[in-house]
Amino acid sequence: MLSKEVVELSKQHSVIRDIFEYGMKRAKEVGADNVFDFSIGNPSVPAPKEIDETALRLLKTSDPVDIHGYTSNAGVLEVRENIAKSLNRRFDTNYTAANIFMTIGAAAALGICFKTLVDGPEDDIITFAPHFPEYAVYAQGAGCKLRVISADTKAFQINFEELEETISEHTKAILINSPNNPSGVVYSRETIEKLAALLEKKQKEYGHSIYIISDEPYREIAYDGFEVPYVPHFYDNTLVAYSFSKSLSLPGERVGYIVAPNEAEDFDNLLPAFIASARLLSYVCVPTLYQKVVGECVDLTSDLSIYQKNKDLFYNALVDMGYECVEPGGAFYLFPKALEEDANAFCEKAKEYDLLIVPGDSFGCPGYVRISYCVPTERIEKALPLFKKLIDDYRK
Repeated sequence: MLSKEVVELSKQHSVIRDIFEYGMKRAKEVGADNVFDFSIGNPSVPAPKEIDETALRLLKTSDPVDIHGYTSNAGVLEVRENIAKSLNRRFDTNYTAANIFMTIGAAAALGICFKTLVDGPEDDIITFAPHFPEYAVYAQGAGCKLRVISADTKAFQINFEELEETISEHTKAILINSPNNPSGVVYSRETIEKLAALLEKKQKEYGHSIYIISDEPYREIAYDGFEVPYVPHFYDNTLVAYSFSKSLSLPGERVGYIVAPNEAEDFDNLLPAFIASARLLSYVCVPTLYQKVVGECVDLTSDLSIYQKNKDLFYNALVDMGYECVEPGGAFYLFPKALEEDANAFCEKAKEYDLLIVPGDSFGCPGYVRISYCVPTERIEKALPLFKKLIDDYRK
C-alpha cells in the first residue's frame, strides 16, 4: 500500500507545469515561433562565462576523489567563508562560515527551515498571498499548517490587520518572499520595519521566538528605483533562504544556502539543527563541484539588465493598453488583473491567441494572472500585438 498522503499529493497537478506541457504540444501543431509561453520561471539569460570556465578548470586540476566526493554536512568550508565575506561586503554584516549552511537550492533551504522550527501539527507558518504554490508542500513535509494572509491588491505589500489577527501562540515563523513570485513586488523598508515591530511585540506576548524566513532567490533581480531591504538588519530572528538559480542562471545545479545571523535567539543550536533537519529530509550534500564553482563566482551575476529591459517594455505596453498591474520592483514576473472575474477562464481565452499565462488562483490570489518575462526580448515584442487583440476582444 502506498502512502495515502503521497498518493493524494500526486493527484494535485501543477497548473504551471500543465500549461508548460500544453505549450510544447501546441508548438508541434503551429510551430514554436507562434506560441508565446510566459508560464514558467526558467532563467533565459545565460550563466556568466566564468561559471563554465571555473567548472572546467576545477575538473581538470582537482583531485577527482575530492571534486566528486562528499563534503561536510554544512558544506565546503572555504565556500561558506567566501559567501560570508561576500555578504559582509554587500550588507555590512559580520558573518563567518558558521553563519552559512549550504543547501540544495532555495527549496531545500525552506524545507530545512520549516523542519527546524516546527514542533508538531499544531504549529503554523504564515505567509502572504500571492505566494509560490510549493510553500504549501514544504509545510506539509514539515508537518505543520500553512496559513495564508489574503493579498493587499492595491500594492501587494502586507495586509497587517489580517496578519495580526492570524498570529497565535502556535506561530513559528512568518515566511516572506521579496522580490516576490508571482507579483514581482519588493517589500518596502517601511513594510519590513512594521513587520519587525509587530513580531517583537508578539514574541514578548507569547514568550517564544517567532522567526522571519526570508525567501530570496530573486534578491539580485531588483530594478531601478527599488531597494530590497536586508531583513536581518531589521529583525534578529531572521533566517535567509537563498539560491543561485536566478542570479547566476543555475536552476539545474541546485545550489543555495541558509543564513543564520549571530543575533538569532537560538543561534548556537541552529547549525546543528539544520544538519539534523537535512538528514531527516534526505537533503544531504550539495553537489561538490558546483559548491566550489559558486564559491569562486559568488560576486558575479548573469546579465540581469535584460530583465530590466523586458520589464520596462512589457509593463509599460500592457498598462498603455489598459491592463491593471502593480509595477514590479524585481524578479521577472508581471501580475496583472484578469479581464474577467474568473482568471482561469481568462487564461483559456488567452490561449486562443497562443498566449500562455498562469491564473493567480495557483498563487492564492484569484482574479489575477502571472506573466513570466524571462524570455528573449523579441518574443515579448512579437506577443504584444496579441495582448492588444486580447484586451480589444473583451471591449467588444
